[in-house]
Amino acid sequence: MAANLVHGKNVDIRMWTRPDEVEEFAMQQLQNISALPWAVKHIAVMPDVHYGKGATVGSVIALRDAVSPAAVGVDIGCGMAAVRTSLTASDLPETLRGLRSRMEAVVPVGFGQHKATAFTERDASDWGAFWRRFDDLTPAVKARADKAMHQMGTLGGGNHFLEVCLDTDQRVWVMLHSGSRGIGNELAQHHISVARTLAHNAELPDPDLAVFLAGTPEMAAYRHDLYWAQDYARHNRAVMLRLVCDVLRAEFPHIAFEEPISCHHNYVAEETHFGEDVLVTRKGAIRAGRGELGIIPGSMGTGSYIVRGLGNPDSFESASHGAGRRMSRNKARKTFTAQDLAAQTSGVECRKDSGVVDEIPGAYKDIDAVMANQSDLVEIVAKLKQVVCIKG
Repeated sequence: MAANLVHGKNVDIRMWTRPDEVEEFAMQQLQNISALPWAVKHIAVMPDVHYGKGATVGSVIALRDAVSPAAVGVDIGCGMAAVRTSLTASDLPETLRGLRSRMEAVVPVGFGQHKATAFTERDASDWGAFWRRFDDLTPAVKARADKAMHQMGTLGGGNHFLEVCLDTDQRVWVMLHSGSRGIGNELAQHHISVARTLAHNAELPDPDLAVFLAGTPEMAAYRHDLYWAQDYARHNRAVMLRLVCDVLRAEFPHIAFEEPISCHHNYVAEETHFGEDVLVTRKGAIRAGRGELGIIPGSMGTGSYIVRGLGNPDSFESASHGAGRRMSRNKARKTFTAQDLAAQTSGVECRKDSGVVDEIPGAYKDIDAVMANQSDLVEIVAKLKQVVCIKG
């Protein structure tokens, strides 16, 4: 679909959804973002847009010589990874409970962490240099080094997940969603707090939109910590993917894996758009440059998409990061029961208890409608349907 144009305060807002379908609080946030004096061209709003802290989830913001940490989100580098295997549906056992248990045994979920560090040279070649960079992070997280090491290769909770999926050709995929874990959250919270104290942010319509400005020590400190946390998130997904693939190798000795796909959807990138060098924040959005592969997940009972970007300049070469919530977690818990969850995840080997009712498919937007709204942003490469879903 063509983007809908809404007039903003400093720049306009281009929306890949109908404005009347966006909740009132999220629309107010978008107006607040559009008032930022550093904003370039317009704000790009993805079809899965919904209310978030400071900035809406599903917003792409290009700023000139500035960056807002709340427009990145508190889970810096959160994103997706997926790999297609040589297995087909017929290779899988009739019951998948055992496979799910073996996967859960190697990837801690929720607040869990590894008893011994899980990362190896098979996952990345720069571990020494990567962990030495920890010493230069803000002193506020210096005591967290051991925790950060033991959380490397862990899933977390909330909307993070680990899945075994089938595509329409019945090929087996592994897919997961996670970010920079506790250390990324602490870094984000620290820098959001610092930004709120800076004098140039005093007149902003929302204190949570506070920015750092180029050429300042605060900006330099944030970008250093931010890029490290984005690397942490990428490595975290790589470690988990390898752990799960090792489970599959033990189960199916002749299995082969294609090149993995990986993408952030809460991050900052230095890019050029409309002839200007800008800092782009994608909060709940993936990069969708022409020919680039990406992953757009649905909910735990509906399925997901592998996509190829079309490089649409009006979206700052971006696309949605998923289906997006249509109701808050609290409302979902009040609306649905564990029985509803079991019905909506029929055929999926997963938790079906009250502890994950807030992740029920009914709490999310229709992923197919979201995809239809961004047909000018990405083309579909594969549609996946989960048969195993692990949540914290």
